[in-house]
Parts: sequence; structure tokens; C-alpha cells
Amino acid sequence: MTKALAVYRKELRQISRDRRTLLILLFIPAFFLLLYGYALNFDIRHIRLAVEDRDNTTESRAVVSAFVNSGYFDLAATIRGPKEVDRLLNLNDVRAALVIPEGFGRDVRSGRTAPVQVLISGDNANTATTVLGYATSILRTAAAQLAPGGAVLVPPVRVEPRIWYNPELRSTLFLVPGLIAYIGMITAVASTALSIVREKEIGTIEQVRMAPIGTVSFIVGKTIPYFLISLASAALIVLASMALFGLPMRGSWLALLVALSLFLIGALATGLLISTASDTQQVAFQLALLISFLPTIMLSGFIFPISSMPPALQVVTYLVPARYFLVALRGIVLKGTELGHLLPQLGALAAYAAVMLALSSVRLAREHR
Repeated sequence: MTKALAVYRKELRQISRDRRTLLILLFIPAFFLLLYGYALNFDIRHIRLAVEDRDNTTESRAVVSAFVNSGYFDLAATIRGPKEVDRLLNLNDVRAALVIPEGFGRDVRSGRTAPVQVLISGDNANTATTVLGYATSILRTAAAQLAPGGAVLVPPVRVEPRIWYNPELRSTLFLVPGLIAYIGMITAVASTALSIVREKEIGTIEQVRMAPIGTVSFIVGKTIPYFLISLASAALIVLASMALFGLPMRGSWLALLVALSLFLIGALATGLLISTASDTQQVAFQLALLISFLPTIMLSGFIFPISSMPPALQVVTYLVPARYFLVALRGIVLKGTELGHLLPQLGALAAYAAVMLALSSVRLAREHR
């Protein structure tokens, strides 16, 4: 017992001197609890809704009010035709559209069944299923309130749901694009995260410092081979997803190539930044997994809807490149979105890649001094 106490005192002194490890042990678990507690939320709020009210009666306005006042839907647009519905759903400006036909109020007052159409974007099967459940529940409640003389056996409102882009609500079409982003991010970050550290460990980094080569040239030269390998790997993943899981390709291959390239360049630059800040391959690999794994899974909209997260956490998601890549990827393969309509997402990916490459160059230049 005396020897054990001696080891205990030695270890306690060693831990107290290593402040970084002590802080990690004390505060990282609490950080994960806060992150998971707020991000792991399957309730969906603030669903952007477009409304086409062709009837414009008291009854139709009551149905619209039931959606808006439910706390689940936000009125994002008032539309006048099917082409506008197509555009809004295609650009992700809305997640659902409510179409109330002419004669709705007359049918309700006379006791006849009045149809109401709900159009839902099915690019995210889990979200689409939840939205459909919300809409059906709200319409049933509204039907009971609008029924002449109170609740009736046959509700006066009949729901006609239409799921666009994924009518069968196949979870594969929702999960596979997210897996493509997840696998691509982890492999790209990990590959370059080890490159500069490896040269530090074997001593060749000193030869690079003495060579007549600029920092930017060194960074670009380090990135190019890994970019080609990562792009080939991502292409194989996409083709395998189409062959094995039935992932459609409704858009342009050129748009897919541009989105993949920008995403991979940003991921590779992130790995280079990690590599310049690490001294061992073990530390670099751990940082690569931490930085690429958690944000891609938790904060990109891959599994958990961003709209249900707290506002502070939603702000953080704007720093996650997978958030923009997922919107672009699902838009290209599931909706056939044109390249011009994806400029906000592609611009964000390009900005992220430029910032990461610049930070990597600055960090490496300081080490060479």
C-alpha cells in the first residue's frame, strides 16, 4: 500500500503539471454533454412553409393559421402557381407547401370532404416523414374544428400528401449523400494531417526549410497528390452508391465535380493546418478525427436538423463545410439542381478552402523562421 501511495503521489504531481491534460479530463466531458444534449434533437421546428390559397375564404385562412400557429411551421412564401412551388422546393427555400384548392370553404360548409394538398421535399427522408406527421395532425385538428356541428365521423378535410424527389421515403437516399460527405471529410483530413508531421518525425522537414521553395508552393505541392487520390476515391464512392444503393443522378456531372473538388480542397487544407500544429502523427490523427468526425456528424444537417438546434449552435454550423456540401450534393443527385442555383453553397466551400490554405501557409511560414 505504501508503494501504491507513492505512485499515486507521483502521478498526481505529474497530472498537476500537465495543465492541458487536466483541462481536457475535466471540461471535455461537460462540453460533449452540452453538444450532444442540444444537437441530438429529433424534434423539428421552424419548417419553412409555402402556401397557395386558391380559395381565400375564412375556412382556408383558418387552415393556414393552424399551420402557422402550431409552432412547427413558419410561413416563408405565398405562391400563385405550381412553377413557383417547384422553384422554392428545388432551392431549399421551403421544406413544404400547402395547396388549398378553390371551393374548399364551400365544401366544408356543406359537409362534403374537401381535399388539401401538402407537398414535401423528400431529399431528407427523416425530416419528410416528421413533416408529414405534423401536417396530417394539424389538418385533422383543423378539420374537427371546421366541421359543421362539431366533430364528425368523416372529417371534412382530406389530406393529399405528395413527397417530391423521394416519393418512397427511402432512408438510403437520405443517408448515402451524408455518408459520402462523412467518408470524404475524414479520409481527406486524415491523409494530409499526417503528411507534414511525418516529415517532422523523420527529419526531412529541415531539408525542406533549407530548399529554395516558398511556403505556398510547398502547401500546394503537398495538396495536389492527396487531392487527386481523394477525388478518385470520392468518385468511386459515388459510383458505388449509385450501383449498390440506387442513388439517382438527376443533375450535372460537372456540378458534382465542382462541389466535390471544393469540398475536398477545404478538407485537405484543414488536415494541413492540423499537421502544422502537431508534433507527432498520433496527435495529428486524433485531432483530425475530432475536427472532422464530430462537426460532420453533429452539425452539418447529416442526421440532426439544424433548424431544431439552439440559435448559438446554428451559428457554429456555418463554419462546417459539410453543411454546404450536403445541400449541394443532395440538390444535384436528388433534385437535378443547376450549377447556377448552388452558387451560395459553392461560394461558401471556396471561401472555407481559401481560408484553410492561407492559415496553413501562415502557420508553416512561422515554423520555418
